[in-house]
Amino acid sequence: MKTILVTGGTGFIGSHTCIELLKQDYDVVVVDNLCNSSPLVLERIAQITSKKATFYKLDLLDKPNLENVFQKHPIDAVIHFAGLKAVGESTKTPLSYYHNNLTGTLVLLDIMQKHHVFNLVFSSSATVYGENNPIPYIEHFPLSSTSPYGRTKVMIEQFLQDAFKADSRWNISLLRYFNPVGAHPSGLMGEDPNGIPNNLMPFITQVAIGKRDKLNIFGGDYPTHDGTGVRDYIHVVDLALGHIKALKKLALNKTPSVEAYNLGAGKGYSVLDVVKAFEKAAAKKICYQIAPRREGDIAEFYADSTKAKNELNWQVELSLEQMCHDAWNWQSKNPNGYQ
Repeated sequence: MKTILVTGGTGFIGSHTCIELLKQDYDVVVVDNLCNSSPLVLERIAQITSKKATFYKLDLLDKPNLENVFQKHPIDAVIHFAGLKAVGESTKTPLSYYHNNLTGTLVLLDIMQKHHVFNLVFSSSATVYGENNPIPYIEHFPLSSTSPYGRTKVMIEQFLQDAFKADSRWNISLLRYFNPVGAHPSGLMGEDPNGIPNNLMPFITQVAIGKRDKLNIFGGDYPTHDGTGVRDYIHVVDLALGHIKALKKLALNKTPSVEAYNLGAGKGYSVLDVVKAFEKAAAKKICYQIAPRREGDIAEFYADSTKAKNELNWQVELSLEQMCHDAWNWQSKNPNGYQ
């Protein structure tokens, strides 16, 4: 495999994956509609790697222009990140989430099949495990979700399973990742959410930089070691490298298949654990208050990533302290993100 199409390649995880692809001498083609990202990301990728990704400002729903990309480039595999991703927003605008995430993926798969491109790494999520599975989550557990966003991930996984059953040329990795945080160690790239952050780490960094007054911690009475929710946090660079490992596994497959892999640290940290680690890394106090639990939140979840270690030769290398250090390095050098 040489030429990789990355959908959503200017997003948080996609951009870091593009860096790792370019560092390993892949030719990278990015399609992104920039609805949740900045074109400056492409300049930062080039600055870090001294290489350029080919970029098309393009929505996956634009089938004719997406097909042109496949006609112009000898694409060997696709890493599919593109999609709307805010759980809360998805409950308010479910139809837009279903239309964008599901229809966009179906358009992509149709064009891939037409051009005989069957290697695919799909950006799935731990949300597919729902609320009722025991921890740690293992890949064979039944899937469900409590939000329209999560249901799009469950449904796309089912699309891909069904596509493989109908045509055994499909060669697919489903990467279910947990809570990506951190930033590129250069400080040139990191998480830059639009509006109020949905995720913990960018909210903490925005409090530290003075953009937010305080952090609301939703729930202080969970049955955890300090009463706050426990999650599995993973450095975005570790996560990006997981996609490279998955690509290499697809290239080595003698028999195509569809395989799911958890990408997580395999252990959980509470919200207060993360706050304390960040305070130490940044030498900053974080003002917070305990707020009522949010509907649908569970006390804790984390991955069993044994399968990824055994089959992809992948495991996390970077600590919570490094995640916090790199997140603060990014935010302190870019107080307004990519603006």
